[in-house]
Amino acid sequence: MKPIRLIRSALVVGSWTLLSRGAGFARDVMMAAYLGAGPVAEAFLIAFSLPNMFRRFFAEGAFNMAFVPMFAKKLEGGDDPQRFARDAFSGMTWLLLVFSILGTLAMPWLVWAMAAGFAGDERFDLAVLFGRIGFSYILFISLVALLSGVLNAFGRFTEASFVPVLMNLMFIAAMLLADRFGWDMGLTLAWTVPLTGIAQLTFTWWSAARVGFVLLPGWPRLTPDLRRLAVIAAPAMLAGGVVQVNLLVGRQVASFTEGAVAWLSYADRLYQLPLGVVGIAIGTVLLPDLSRRLRAGDGEGGRASLNRATEFALALTLPSAVALVVIALPLIDVLFGRGEFGPDDVASTALALAIYGLGLPAFVLQKTLQPLYYAREDTRRPFLYAVVAMIVNAAFAIGLLPVIGFAAAALATTVSGWFMLLQLWLGTRRMGVETRADDRLRRRFWRIAVSSAVMGGVLWAVQVALGPVLALPGWRYTALAALVASGIVAYFATGFAIGAFALADFRTAFRRNR
Repeated sequence: MKPIRLIRSALVVGSWTLLSRGAGFARDVMMAAYLGAGPVAEAFLIAFSLPNMFRRFFAEGAFNMAFVPMFAKKLEGGDDPQRFARDAFSGMTWLLLVFSILGTLAMPWLVWAMAAGFAGDERFDLAVLFGRIGFSYILFISLVALLSGVLNAFGRFTEASFVPVLMNLMFIAAMLLADRFGWDMGLTLAWTVPLTGIAQLTFTWWSAARVGFVLLPGWPRLTPDLRRLAVIAAPAMLAGGVVQVNLLVGRQVASFTEGAVAWLSYADRLYQLPLGVVGIAIGTVLLPDLSRRLRAGDGEGGRASLNRATEFALALTLPSAVALVVIALPLIDVLFGRGEFGPDDVASTALALAIYGLGLPAFVLQKTLQPLYYAREDTRRPFLYAVVAMIVNAAFAIGLLPVIGFAAAALATTVSGWFMLLQLWLGTRRMGVETRADDRLRRRFWRIAVSSAVMGGVLWAVQVALGPVLALPGWRYTALAALVASGIVAYFATGFAIGAFALADFRTAFRRNR
């Protein structure tokens, strides 16, 4: 895959991810309006985070990072990729079926581990109930992740990227139906979780079957390839576990402040928009591409792909980070400030968003550096780096809780994210030529940074000017749109003027393959 084709593929993934995150954002806005930051909202958010936490542990954060490079190499070399995928599918099905049953039975202990601050009030019992209803989602979504890895290796990014869109659309429809027919909103959300998992699995299974991979669960076999997969995945699973410990620490800290679990979750949704669109899109496309190039010994091609992916990530991430910091309050106030979501909720969520925004570039750039390790089937070093980052996260979150309250969780996430990026970057210094920054990336990085700084100044000035209008019920959406538009114009005008990017870059990226 040529670098420009890689960017095009990333744009496809990014477009679908943007649609998914946009639908997810609409879902959270509706939830905030119906439930605010009250006990039902916090209980559901904790319950829903449990299968998602283990999904990242088993699938996206570990299994897939080991499976995709091995599968891509087998596909490239014609080494019976169908058998390998089928054996992996069977093994994961049985493992997660047992895990789903055990997790459902152990739900009170899992909820306590996630949010000990809930103990003794109604949030705990609600979280246990919602968690037992929805925990089987881990089985469905992990199989979806495996099938998505198969589709990505074939370059079928559209089908795999539609999966989260489907989930968020089903949640939106469920809330509308609950409001229309007077159903209990918390229970409606809880039952929607496993139903979305079934729908997502059905869609990805059908998509994989269309490219010739009809995967059905059979009796698991521990083949040499699966042994190798387990050896490679084990450190990545541990690394994924470390990341989830970071999230657990954050939620534990938040659970001792009423409403904080919801504040952090809603802030996370906004900062996940650019992270998903840019970081996940780049990481999804870059991993199979680098795996193929390393197999072919194409170091220079790998370098070109990595540099253009990094440049693309910086051009969209730095201005997003600046915007999240500078206009956090009007963003949260206009988008979430309605219904049960009051002024105190708005202020607290905006503070968390600004702190998360400071760490956004680190999290996106991690997505461009991690494939360098996973493409080499090196999962050990990312695990060790993640352990160090986990210690940093826990120290900041727990140590600063008495000083700055729930904001300690957000600050710890940001600081540990930058520390993780530093370690990943230092580790690549020992790799080959594909890890080196080229002259174009070095030249454009500072110009992108300057353009982002100019945009930040414009956003601050326009925000002050539009302050009264942003508070008017009939005009606040128009005012926010004008504020965001002023930042976009300022960023791209400055960027084109000083050479941070060229119009030809965008024309080439969006031009269809011939």
